[in-house]
Amino acid sequence: MILLRTTDPDFAVRFDALVDDRRESAADVGRDVAAIIDRVRREGEAAVADYTARFDRHDPFETGWSIPPEECERAFDALDPGLRQALELASTRIRAYHDRQRPADTAYTDDAGVRLGARWRPVDAAGLYVPGGRAAYPSSLLMNAIPAAVAGVERLAMVTPTPNGRVNPLVLAAAHVCGITEIWRVGGAQGVAALAYGAGPIRPVDVVTGPGNAWVAEAKRQLYGVVGIDMVAGPSEIVVVADAQNDPDWIAADLLSQAEHDTVTQSILFTDDQAFAEAVAASVDAQLGELATEPVARVAWETNGAMVVVERLEDAIPLCDRLAPEHLQLAVDDPQPLFERVRHAGSVFLGRHTPEAIGDYVAGPNHVLPTGRRARFASGLSVLDFMKRTSFLQLDETSLRELGPATVALAQAEGLPAHAKSVALRLRLNR
Repeated sequence: MILLRTTDPDFAVRFDALVDDRRESAADVGRDVAAIIDRVRREGEAAVADYTARFDRHDPFETGWSIPPEECERAFDALDPGLRQALELASTRIRAYHDRQRPADTAYTDDAGVRLGARWRPVDAAGLYVPGGRAAYPSSLLMNAIPAAVAGVERLAMVTPTPNGRVNPLVLAAAHVCGITEIWRVGGAQGVAALAYGAGPIRPVDVVTGPGNAWVAEAKRQLYGVVGIDMVAGPSEIVVVADAQNDPDWIAADLLSQAEHDTVTQSILFTDDQAFAEAVAASVDAQLGELATEPVARVAWETNGAMVVVERLEDAIPLCDRLAPEHLQLAVDDPQPLFERVRHAGSVFLGRHTPEAIGDYVAGPNHVLPTGRRARFASGLSVLDFMKRTSFLQLDETSLRELGPATVALAQAEGLPAHAKSVALRLRLNR
């Protein structure tokens, strides 16, 4: 963990290094993924089966390619009642939040008599990638499947790895809550490629969303254009802006809530009180010893963790904007003035009683968020990721006479005579 002070003479250089830190996949991952994608495109299910046997240690021709809905229902029924209720609460809140994102069609007639507008329609099929190994997150399935369902996508195809042929019952229970009936026992880059190109019983989809490891993220990046994707997701990150009125234990737990994801995750605290920063650091060290995820969280914290001491909390916001973090907590009594100054963040958590972990599960907003400074230009997953907008316009003779001459002039200026002629012929006919 590094400690930075804005008053230090080398602060600018050291903060630049923090901003520019790249914690994402190496070039050899790109080469490996390209080879996997090419083979799946050429060989289809044979390639997917071979990679599944190699990486997940089971043959889908023997264990079965798909998981029936009945198995998901049994997994849901077998859950502890409290966990069932938690999944249903999360589902209800996520759906309610995303219901408000549905876009409205538009249509109007302007002063020239031209009818214009746009209409929204869902894609026909969406592929949902759900991790099934060490990092199996049913919450991510809810966050991906529910916006697609709200958008009106008719076919949801889920892929999830089943190491040694074993399935994660909590993931299956979440699939039941989401009403997903098409589930394939494949994962990795080969699973993403199968969704993009089709492979045997797996039919191609239009959009692929969902988290995964470096190979999954790279496969989505390389297949963008063949299919749509939600985003290229890198290691998780959290930035907390906190004053000394906070309980250091609370803030330490917030920082560790992301550090436990992966050794390359990043947790950063901004505060205007160095003694508070030191108290948080001590609490982090104490809490690490209590975590089952300590081996991962400790490496992440010691390698990528940082504390930045600023003179005023307001000074932290431009620095946060440079980081454009996936998660930003503003742990102060009145967070709104700070929030109004924030320009770049995936999701912002306001006040002392709004830990980021609430947003991961039951609050409602989507937890699939841009990482790696991509919040400068990207947004979290939403209903719009599963929809496309089609514009339309309609002219009559009068409006064509009004707009046509300018169109002809511009087309001729661009050296496109056929464009000009297609309008000019109609203008002569309409005289």
